Amino acid sequence: MKVLIAIDSFKGSISSSKGSEAISKGIMEIYPDADIIALPLADGGEGTTEALIHATKGRWVEKRVTGPLGENVTAKYGISGDGETAMIEIAAACGLPLIHRKELQPSKATTYGVGELINDAMSKGCRSFIIGLGGSATTDAGIGMLQALGYRFLNEKKEEVGFGGGSLSEIQTIDIKQANNVLKECRFQVACDVKNFLYGIDGAAHVYGPQKGASEGDVRLLDKGLKHFADRVSEELNLDIHAIEGAGAAGGLGAAFAGFLQANLQSGIELVLKQVKLAKQIQDADFVITGEGRLDGQTSMGKAPLGVAQLADRYDIPVIALAGGINQEKFTLNDDGITSCFSIMNEPMTLEDAMDPETAFDNLRFTANQLFRLVKAIK
Repeated sequence: MKVLIAIDSFKGSISSSKGSEAISKGIMEIYPDADIIALPLADGGEGTTEALIHATKGRWVEKRVTGPLGENVTAKYGISGDGETAMIEIAAACGLPLIHRKELQPSKATTYGVGELINDAMSKGCRSFIIGLGGSATTDAGIGMLQALGYRFLNEKKEEVGFGGGSLSEIQTIDIKQANNVLKECRFQVACDVKNFLYGIDGAAHVYGPQKGASEGDVRLLDKGLKHFADRVSEELNLDIHAIEGAGAAGGLGAAFAGFLQANLQSGIELVLKQVKLAKQIQDADFVITGEGRLDGQTSMGKAPLGVAQLADRYDIPVIALAGGINQEKFTLNDDGITSCFSIMNEPMTLEDAMDPETAFDNLRFTANQLFRLVKAIK
């Protein structure tokens, strides 16, 4: 019996690695000699670095960097076991969780700390980067990150502009001569699952600004700044950063990565599945276990369980999906490659109790145990 476990984290409850451990334990209570391979997953958002560290036998690195409002924060990123690749979730340096809801300042929030993490990784020998976009508190088009990397954005007085999206409208000149030379040796792969352009009604400010604390007035000012910045980049560097699909991701960081660092923006789950070499591991499995906190319509739009199921389907391997909750409305997951799915909830309880890490661990273990009791009985 070979079982491949490839689950996403149950957001706010249990990590993908800990959840995999629980499922493994439940299976081995029935099949003690089972060959179980756990490949914790993520879709480019929270948990991506942890999943890639596990897959590459890498390590965590801590670095004090500039937080979203200019304060010092401790951010963590990963370096692969061979020391060549850095895995960075931008939210570690400029994420919404770093700011109290009442203190959100979308016009001032900066991505400077992301650039500091990249500099630190380059100093440690990394030349390949996997970046997870998502969860940023910023709408600065990535100028903070670029400033940390040596790019200069000058106002009409030839002075460096300040932090945040509120400074974008002041930019008149862009100086790339002092950018870190090591960047020329680097390759950036960016997990980006949104298609928004940089500005406009479907751009970074209008779509994502309100959740970062932006008022209607803030949104208009930020959007104006993003357009101004894109125009200056076009005129000064002959780069059209607005028209890139995904340019508006993470408050415009997508534009900065793709335009200034020649990054490849791609599906988060496809990027992660390739890095963890899922295709190599899956081919001779008897069962594949996948899952996430909630299975619903979003799952069929590129999330981890669907990516796993589509790959398993190529080899005609049954896929069992486990989740805290399952939304049956417009349910298409069986048509999308998931053989069957099950909720791990076995009795009424509050959401708070259900999301308790110990409870989630026990529920995953118990559900896996019961499923493989059935498998053994049938076999």
